[in-house]
Amino acid sequence: MDIALIYLLLIAIGVLMYVLLDGFSLGVGILSPWLNKAEDRAIAMKSLSHLWDSNQTWLVFGGVVLFAGFPKAYATVLSQLYLPIILMLIALIFRGVAFEFYFKSHTSRGWWDFSFSFGSTLATLSQGIILGSLVQGFTLTPHASEQIAWFTPFSLMTAIALVCGYALLGSCWLVRKTSGRLQVSARRLGIISLFAVMFFLALVSVWMLLAQPQVFQRWLTWPTGLLLAPVPLLSAYAGLRLWQTLRSGEGNDLKPLGLAMALFGLSFIGLAAGMFPYIIPGQLTIWEAIAPERSTTFTLVGIVLFLPVIIAYNIYNYRVFSGKTTTQDGY
Repeated sequence: MDIALIYLLLIAIGVLMYVLLDGFSLGVGILSPWLNKAEDRAIAMKSLSHLWDSNQTWLVFGGVVLFAGFPKAYATVLSQLYLPIILMLIALIFRGVAFEFYFKSHTSRGWWDFSFSFGSTLATLSQGIILGSLVQGFTLTPHASEQIAWFTPFSLMTAIALVCGYALLGSCWLVRKTSGRLQVSARRLGIISLFAVMFFLALVSVWMLLAQPQVFQRWLTWPTGLLLAPVPLLSAYAGLRLWQTLRSGEGNDLKPLGLAMALFGLSFIGLAAGMFPYIIPGQLTIWEAIAPERSTTFTLVGIVLFLPVIIAYNIYNYRVFSGKTTTQDGY
């Protein structure tokens, strides 16, 4: 198999796993100000206390694979998107510190509550801007005056869309992990977030079709258009089933989270289908950006050894702490 395709697949796995797992973690932080009771906010935060840091392993994994497999793309992305990347990292530090101090503080608990929510929201906005800039494409330039070219109407829209998407994942996570009043609030917030997500999915799709001829060609011409047609149809079905599940409040509490993740997964497939084979749209294909074969082969050995370890400890972590979260649970 082509080594460039292998590394692209590994990056896709890392990004998708990060979005799905840390997405609901950030989403809980985004929703935190909308939970009326301090006790509810504390339970929501406790539901993440055992896994928030392990979820971020996938962000590191994706970054390492990008650096090892596509160093030219890595250098380009960091140089062009330096500010949003730094803001994202600062925001993640904010929320990480909040986790450590929230349950140990008394007079300053309100500050750490704010740090948790602010860090989660800022990190998500930064990720949305990065995503929007990459999807829209940018001109490679060394001029400092053009280093804010990533701030466009499209990237701003994707940032807001990602906030809504993570809020949807976060609300479905709270449905899974809580009960009573908090679960009812989570279902209500989930329905609101779902309508926003479906609106932005439609808007982003139409925008990309009109703005990028490559995407239009791939989605609306024969035979690729027919092959990709199940993706939007399945997305609409997943959105409908998720709305029905959240509204009824019946069935397995894990079902909303599974449907929300399926919706994200289908959206990711649609995005990847539109971008392939570019790793930076309009600038670099995966074959132009791939590192020398000796380097990629050597690094691939380490990835093959450590990827099962990452998957195993994540599965073990979720299995051990699979029950409902209550006020009696410790951090």
